[in-house]
Amino acid sequence: MQSYLCDMQEWPESADTYHVRDPRVMKAVAHPLRVRLLGALRVDGPATATELAAKLGESSGSTSYHLRQLARYGFVEEDPEQRDARERRWRAVHQYTAWSELELGGTSEGREVAGFMRDRQTEVLLANRRSFERDRDSWGPEWIEAAGMSDHLARLTPASITALYARVQELIREMEAVDAADPAAERVMLHLAAFPIRGYDL
Repeated sequence: MQSYLCDMQEWPESADTYHVRDPRVMKAVAHPLRVRLLGALRVDGPATATELAAKLGESSGSTSYHLRQLARYGFVEEDPEQRDARERRWRAVHQYTAWSELELGGTSEGREVAGFMRDRQTEVLLANRRSFERDRDSWGPEWIEAAGMSDHLARLTPASITALYARVQELIREMEAVDAADPAAERVMLHLAAFPIRGYDL
């Protein structure tokens, strides 16, 4: 699985992705405040503990402690381009976190932290939807028409799902390159999930 803010099959190795294989490392980020701190740094860029505290409604002492814990496990680091020697700015080391459900699922601890991260992804999806609905009139007709969700029912093998994730990732990067210089481009949160079902039970 892969997550911008905080899973599916193993994604190709790349410099912008942190592949977590140790449940203890995943547990370090699977904390309600730490995963929000990491997400904020990935989305909005480097920030101090004080700035993050104000943004997330936490104390600077708490954000400072949890940033140090994230740094200990390689998720964040001090920003080498410090604007002020008197303040410590932090940045995310990677854009994505990836893990293997099979590897982490070998222990109860691994299953627990992977489940937390899946729940967090769902929370982010719902928050994105609520935010768009709240501000939809400010986006204009093109964005109102383009934004949304869809679901599909398909008969696929695990290998095909893995290939689908890879194809979608490639396509996203292609589209990013096409739109890189377009002033109409905005940051867009894309979500992709696939779970096998044996019947309709919703």
